[in-house]
Amino acid sequence: MINIVLFGKPGAGKGTQAEFLKEKYNLTHLSTGDIFRFNLKNDTELGKKARVFMDNGELVPCEVTTAMLIDEVKKHPDTAGFLFDGYPRTINQAEALDKFLPTIGSSVTATIALEADDEILVARLLERGKTSGRSDDQDEEKIRVRYQEYNEKTAPLIGYYKEQGKFHAVDGIGTIEQITERLTSVIDNL
Repeated sequence: MINIVLFGKPGAGKGTQAEFLKEKYNLTHLSTGDIFRFNLKNDTELGKKARVFMDNGELVPCEVTTAMLIDEVKKHPDTAGFLFDGYPRTINQAEALDKFLPTIGSSVTATIALEADDEILVARLLERGKTSGRSDDQDEEKIRVRYQEYNEKTAPLIGYYKEQGKFHAVDGIGTIEQITERLTSVIDNL
């Protein structure tokens, strides 16, 4: 089983690249955003818990997010592996994932970060915001707040996974095809 954690700042191209990678390697793509939307829309027990925090303008605790992810992983016992997109976002979540995966006879194979200059990413998101309808992609100040949160909470994962020898950085600038080629080169050499 191959399990890839794909991360990078908003606008780095994770979602676009996840589509290619899941097909090429027959992986189950687990997007935290999709999992949240499913649980909220279907009013699951975890969705109800998350909604309480969200309605109060608070971040959903790691425990609830992790429980949602674990529930989703358990729905795919016969998968060739997982492509984690948007999870883990913190060291606590990475530790929870490292604790859970062995219970299903697995582990994180590698983490791959799509890296790009903030100014290029801001421009990408503002452009995406013209068609996506996402309000958080249409406001430069909100975008920069998301980057600040990434730098504070998610960037420490680089050191966490480097210590395990599982971290790989990929240049996230170029054509979609060029970036896909860089990613597949890393995965093919694992």
